[in-house]
Amino acid sequence: MNGKYSAAGLTAVLLVLVMAACNKSGSSINDDPLVRINEKVLTKGMIYQAIPNSLSKDDSTIFAQDYINRWIRSELLISKAELNLTPEEKDVAQLLEEYRRSLLIHQYQQKLLEQKYSPLITSSEIRNYYSDMEDNFKLADPIIKGVFVIVPQSAPNINSLNELYRSDDSEDLVKLEAYCFQNAKKYEVFLDHWLVIDDINKFLPEPISRVERFLRNNTYYHTTDSLYQYFLSIKEYKLNNELAPIEFVEGKIKAILLNKKRLEFIKQLESDLYEEALKNKSITFY
Repeated sequence: MNGKYSAAGLTAVLLVLVMAACNKSGSSINDDPLVRINEKVLTKGMIYQAIPNSLSKDDSTIFAQDYINRWIRSELLISKAELNLTPEEKDVAQLLEEYRRSLLIHQYQQKLLEQKYSPLITSSEIRNYYSDMEDNFKLADPIIKGVFVIVPQSAPNINSLNELYRSDDSEDLVKLEAYCFQNAKKYEVFLDHWLVIDDINKFLPEPISRVERFLRNNTYYHTTDSLYQYFLSIKEYKLNNELAPIEFVEGKIKAILLNKKRLEFIKQLESDLYEEALKNKSITFY
């Protein structure tokens, strides 16, 4: 930094810039230098233009100080790079051109995907992929279907809840949901979809241990702490290393198939462009 501003002076300048930015009145902000590193100069105007209008005064001050520090570090690194890299190493024109080309291609592909690609994954495609790739769909963790309820210790009719959460009767399920709506801190009826048991464990005062043994030997589970009572009814379960039910991995399979179709679409696009160029004699081989 040159000797024009001391640390206190620079802080004062920052406050002026921040006030101007907050008031959106930058007419008095000029291009006087704030920091110089060799031939590179950071000016008041550059700082003013960089400060977002939405920031508060305090946040603007922090932003301006951080901007100056980042500018200094960046310029010091660039100076060292210029001194220590060979001409060949400093020649980044080819890298920039390759990046530009890759970026343009990607943007064009994305535009075509949005305009012309209509992804449709059928149930039969999902089933076929599931059957062909079963070894890829072994469970890493046990999963369950059932009912999970947390109620305060002060909740009414706990004995009734203790009966309802165990019941398989559809009318009792309606009663259970009505009770939980009025009294439960949390409840989840997941009879039609699977949950990883850790999704339940994280809500229990003491996580269920020896999960495989527990699932083999328990259909209902009830525990308490000083504030709540916890009820878990397990209707179905699958253990780790078993084949995952297709509905549990359907979303994952669909994502895989969608990505595969996108890649096939892009590959076909490239092939069509090549054939069209040959037909139009846009390509000349020597």
